[in-house]
Amino acid sequence: MELFPAMPLAEWVEAKETFHRFTQIVGKIRLASSNRRNHWWQVPFHPTGRGLTTRPMGGLGEQPLFCVDFDLVRHRLVVDVLDGRSAEFSLIGRSVATFHDRLFETLAGLGIRPEIWAVPFDLGDDTPFAEDTLHARYDPMLINRYWRILSQVVQLLDRFAADFAGKTSPVHHFWHTFDVAVTRFTGRVVRVSPDADSVTREAYSWEVISSGFWFGDKERPWPAFYSYTAPEPAELWREPLWPAEAEWLPARGSHLAVLRYDDVRAMEDPVRAVLEFLDSAYRAGAKLTGLDMEALSSPGGVTDPYYAKG
Repeated sequence: MELFPAMPLAEWVEAKETFHRFTQIVGKIRLASSNRRNHWWQVPFHPTGRGLTTRPMGGLGEQPLFCVDFDLVRHRLVVDVLDGRSAEFSLIGRSVATFHDRLFETLAGLGIRPEIWAVPFDLGDDTPFAEDTLHARYDPMLINRYWRILSQVVQLLDRFAADFAGKTSPVHHFWHTFDVAVTRFTGRVVRVSPDADSVTREAYSWEVISSGFWFGDKERPWPAFYSYTAPEPAELWREPLWPAEAEWLPARGSHLAVLRYDDVRAMEDPVRAVLEFLDSAYRAGAKLTGLDMEALSSPGGVTDPYYAKG
């Protein structure tokens, strides 16, 4: 099985737009039913051996404790409840509207009745999920390939995350932006504007150096690894990046370090190249924010001063 198979956005844009809305529906249920965590850590999905999971939600006597999984091998949506009950249905052949209705019927049958704001978030489309019959292409082969790429990327980002001993997020898949990210925190609180939206205020209340991967969108129609520092220090974009194919790109008044997925696929050692890229972007942000990189280093995930590999 190829480590990083081809995934040009044009090949699966219709399937992506449909599945992205499926994930937003489930993600909003996750948001409504989980305990709030700093920087929205309770919100994202995590990969499983068969797809994606919300992890358990609810419980504590307020509603049934339940979990929603996308099984992207069998292409089923699965709801499991702590008492052993389970229900599932096929993802194939569904529009966003029929997915929405079937999911809420399934949840109600299990005694689960979450309330969500049932419209897309930041997709340039305000059509309520229950009325969206336009997005109706679920392609099993392409969605399975997306999940396989995602799973490898998560492992790669997790290896990168191991080298930092400071506060760091889990490696997680955000359903609103459809990217996978891991974030390192410098420990400095940021004075955020009260006029910023609530998502931004919570996400960027501390100074961060964030790294991740996206599958492509209208603005940048190609998959890529990325990194940014927020707030962005002056002259960040002048700092060197590796390998040579990496570049800084303007992005809404700031800059993204970008290494395109197709460039990585052509490299002799793609894992090493991505780790080199992520480290170079991290060092650029750490240098200009004055972060003590040595003090927060944990090579290979080790902080034990007496540990040595045999």
